[in-house]
Amino acid sequence: MIESIPPFVPVLIAAAIAAVAPRKVGHAVGFLATAGVAVGALLVPDGTLIAGQLFGFETVLYQVDDFSRLMGLIFGLIGAAAVLYSYSSEADGKQTAAALGYVGTSLGAVFAGDWLTLVFFWELMAVTSTLLVWHYGGRAVRTGFRYALAHGIGGTIVLGAVVWQYVEVGSFLFSAATGVVGPVAPILMAVGIGVNVGFIGLHTWLPDTYPSPHIAASVFLCVYTTKTGVYAMFRAFPEGHLWIAYMGGAMAVFGASMALLQEDMRRLLSYHIISQVGYMVAGVGITSELATAGAFGHIFNHILYKALLFMSIGVVIYRTGIEDITEVGGLWKVMPVTFISYLFGAAAISGVPGFNGFVSKGIVIAEAHYSMDTFVIGSKSMFLGGEDLLWWMLIIGGVGTFMSFIKLGYYVFFHGPANIDPDDAKVGQAAPMLAVGSLCLAFGLLPGVLFELLPYTDVVTAEYTTYTVDHVVEGVVLGVAGFVGFFSLKNVLSRLTWIPDVDRVLNPAVFYGGRALVVAVTETWAAVDRVAVAAASGALRVGSDPQHFAYTTAKRLPGIEADTRPNGGRPETIDLQVSMGTSVFLIVMTLLGALAVLLL
Repeated sequence: MIESIPPFVPVLIAAAIAAVAPRKVGHAVGFLATAGVAVGALLVPDGTLIAGQLFGFETVLYQVDDFSRLMGLIFGLIGAAAVLYSYSSEADGKQTAAALGYVGTSLGAVFAGDWLTLVFFWELMAVTSTLLVWHYGGRAVRTGFRYALAHGIGGTIVLGAVVWQYVEVGSFLFSAATGVVGPVAPILMAVGIGVNVGFIGLHTWLPDTYPSPHIAASVFLCVYTTKTGVYAMFRAFPEGHLWIAYMGGAMAVFGASMALLQEDMRRLLSYHIISQVGYMVAGVGITSELATAGAFGHIFNHILYKALLFMSIGVVIYRTGIEDITEVGGLWKVMPVTFISYLFGAAAISGVPGFNGFVSKGIVIAEAHYSMDTFVIGSKSMFLGGEDLLWWMLIIGGVGTFMSFIKLGYYVFFHGPANIDPDDAKVGQAAPMLAVGSLCLAFGLLPGVLFELLPYTDVVTAEYTTYTVDHVVEGVVLGVAGFVGFFSLKNVLSRLTWIPDVDRVLNPAVFYGGRALVVAVTETWAAVDRVAVAAASGALRVGSDPQHFAYTTAKRLPGIEADTRPNGGRPETIDLQVSMGTSVFLIVMTLLGALAVLLL
């Protein structure tokens, strides 16, 4: 029975209930639906498939394999935690309904077995997440518009890639080809998906949007869009690609670097989504099964610790009303549960040995070091540092991650005395935070449990050992470098917060450029309309009385001798001697006039 119901169905039903039911009932139904998806992902048989038709094309609405199963498990698990957190954070039923709609459409995308179904849910995912942002009002309305614009453009490009894929293959099914093929579809797909995963230059929507809505909305937002994008990137490029790997490395460095310059708590966390997704993208780009498993392991782990960090910082904002890290401090004494939750999340994302981030990040970094020398066909040599360039990028990103979360924890929980005395997390906030934090620790201490959930389980268990001396030393060195780097550069970093991202140029350029384009198109159309109306009016006059038109025109044209005899004020006969060019002109205008009379 369970395999006959796609997981998005109960979640979307729960969203509809949450929109109209009493707040407590709506959240309870949402919690049960998302938790049920997590359980169902573990129980449904591998290879389960529901085929059908969409818009007249052969599609697969629901397909279960190791990749979609993992995504369904973590999407359902964190969805349940986020619904519980939302209820205790005073989110209303309509906001949680939008959030559940977002979860449901994301599930539809990751369980799709073809490109048409995936892009259908991809677009619905953009709509539901935009509604989630807009619901909060205030500045979230403007950021929501920019968010919708970015994802509308990205989704259109993905749809274009899907159409090209169909032209090349003759089918939308994943099974019809290994990834996207042809000269055009791969480029369009990489760019379109690149919007969702936050490729550098296409990323500005993310740190712009996630700090603006309700704190509970941010917990949902930090999970689904980017990770669905990484999943789609794998479906599009299952054999990897060199430049995707390097884009992932660049994202790891860029995101961590920009996070170091932020003073808004959630904006700092948002930039680190870009950085951590970079490790996933790099894993997808590297052409090895182990790297792919590491990428999906990092998706799983990142969802846990990033949701935990947004929940922890959300409690700080909820209790203090402050979002600037320089305006708080010393909170570890008055908010110990929130501090412990943050500490678990920060350790996990930084890759401290013993936490889950150390496990999955270690796989990707190791594969960047050991596999990239065989990536380029026919050559081991790669520009700007050889085969270890990607490894160095990921290492630098790792140091930046340590520095960023030392900075955030230092200013929020330690810097100076506590000038305010807020309450700690509510029970309903603390319960999901501590539960998710415990999972971060459990999957770190027992990596074999995580490996059993990953694709290519046999490869991972055979080829990778988490706790070796080299791996542990690498993690410790990164941590030491992070501590030394932050405290030696703390004053310098505090003076560099003015450094802008490209959105300072991009947002005004899109706004004013878009307005100029609309005005230009509108005015051009108005001018064409005026010309068309004038031509039609003239042609109508000619067609209604061609003899009079010929007479009045003849009097104005050079080289014409006219002999007319009035008859009641109107020409009775016309004796014209006309040049060849004038004759053609008169004939054409007469025909146009006659045509206008017939049409009108």
